[in-house]
This record gives sequence, structure tokens and C-alpha cells, in this order.
Amino acid sequence: MLNPLMSRTPQSRKAESHDRIVEAAARAIRLRGYAGVGVAEVMKEAGLTHGGFYAHFDSRDALLVAALERAGRESVENLGKAAERHALKGHSAFRSLVESYLADDLLKSLDAGCPVAALGCDMPRQSAPVREASALRVQRLIAGIRNTLPAASQAGASVIAATLVGTLQLARALGDNDEGRSLLATTRKALLLQHDR
Repeated sequence: MLNPLMSRTPQSRKAESHDRIVEAAARAIRLRGYAGVGVAEVMKEAGLTHGGFYAHFDSRDALLVAALERAGRESVENLGKAAERHALKGHSAFRSLVESYLADDLLKSLDAGCPVAALGCDMPRQSAPVREASALRVQRLIAGIRNTLPAASQAGASVIAATLVGTLQLARALGDNDEGRSLLATTRKALLLQHDR
């Protein structure tokens, strides 16, 4: 019987290693911010040597862009799964988005949730390629919110995005406690009263 590790091609091993690096960096970027993504630490977490980094990326900024894209994609997938669960309960797409984005469990899970909320304050301080990728994440968040609203309310998507991001940031600053959870609950209620008709 062939050893499955021996049957993989060098290209498939490189792709798997690349994916592990991006996955580790996506966790790190949400947990510790842009500044907390060190090449050596990410490579170690991915189970690879620091020296192999440049076989995958031209620069740390290229890693940050890939990590941000991965974190954004994971966030959208998680919101989609939550939307499916809420749809089974008869909830609107907007309600699903609000309740998932401002979920209490995100207070203690800094490595989960939307990368815009995790990184928003640091986005303008990055290099041009990272700022561009960050701006794209913000634009996609607003577009995703717009898609959950009726046509007459879609102009307010950017205000809702700002409210969601700001609320999650402030609630995390307050902590995983009654005060943080109260802020999330109050904002969920206010947004749903205004826009979930």
C-alpha cells in the first residue's frame, strides 16, 4: 500500500503548506491585529520553518493581504451558516446578520468574527496593498448588508455597517461581561426595530 504522504506531489504539498500559513495568519490577524502577525510566529503555528516563508509570499504585506482575504471569506461563510439556521426559524436575512454579527460569544472569541471589527482602527495605518485589501473588506461588508435590506432601505447600509462594527469593538473593549453583552443586546434590538419590518 502506498504511503499517502509519498503520493502527494510537491505542488500539492506546497499548496497545503500555503493554506496552513494563511489559516494561521488569518487567526492571528483577528486576534492580535496587523502588528501581531509576525512571520516567524505564523510559520511556527503552521508547523513550518521561518526560512520557507518566501517560497509562499514575496513579503509580509502579501501575507497580510492573504490573511485578510481569508478572514473575510471565513466571516462571510459563518454569517451564511447562521443565516441558514435563522431562516429555519423564519427570521429575515437582516435579523440573521445582526444577531450573528453581534453574537455574545464574539466577546470572548477575538479570533472569530468580522475582520473589519477586529482591524478597523489599524486599517488606515497599513501599506498601500494592505489598505486596498482592507477597503475591499469594508466595501464587501456594506454590500452584504445592503443585500439583506429591502430596496427602500439599502441607502442606509453604510450606517448599519458602522453601527455593527463600532458596537462589536466597544463591546469587546467592555469585555465578556454583563456590560459588554448589554451593549450588544441593546444595539441588536435597536437595529431590528428600525430595519427588520
